[in-house]
Amino acid sequence: EILTDLRRDTPMSRLLQGDVGSGKTVVAAGALFAVVGDGWQAAMLAPTEVLAEQHAQTLREMLQPLGVRVELITGGVSASGKRKIWRDVEQGEVDVVVGTHAIIQRGSRFKCLNLAIVDEQHRFGVRQRGDMRAKGYNPHLLAMTATPIPRTLALTLYGDLDISTLRELPAGRRPVKTSFVPSGRREDAYNFVRREINAGR
Repeated sequence: EILTDLRRDTPMSRLLQGDVGSGKTVVAAGALFAVVGDGWQAAMLAPTEVLAEQHAQTLREMLQPLGVRVELITGGVSASGKRKIWRDVEQGEVDVVVGTHAIIQRGSRFKCLNLAIVDEQHRFGVRQRGDMRAKGYNPHLLAMTATPIPRTLALTLYGDLDISTLRELPAGRRPVKTSFVPSGRREDAYNFVRREINAGR
């Protein structure tokens, strides 16, 4: 559905919804690669630095071996680092920019932005999504969410968006285990978290 939209003359406006771990980032990577392969640039907007860093790392692992340059822009990047990245973006040397609100600041400019992806789109306002889109000449928009919204409600809230849904989880994905720890065992929970962090998890 997304690749079909990207081939059309009119800009895509699509909402991709799926559970956590269903593969939305992989689908996004496919869309990014398709756009970059045609000589355009793309951007992915995430609501937090942690999520932006995770996306940048994942996209680099998938796309850099294919010759795609991915750069991360967040509030944590130094001013000089941002200036250098934006210079490269404006000159068309960066293919994909991943970041937080920092990528929709007034001073940020793309050479030829053709696809804007907004992750956890419900965390952004209409104006912020519009600011992202304004960085290119009416680029394609792919919004992503893991928040379960019934289709009828989604059509009401996002009437301007076509909807794609990932209904299955990738093969081999381990089930998520959720545990409730009573307040009397709080120290046990902290010790468990410390052991996991010390093990590099």
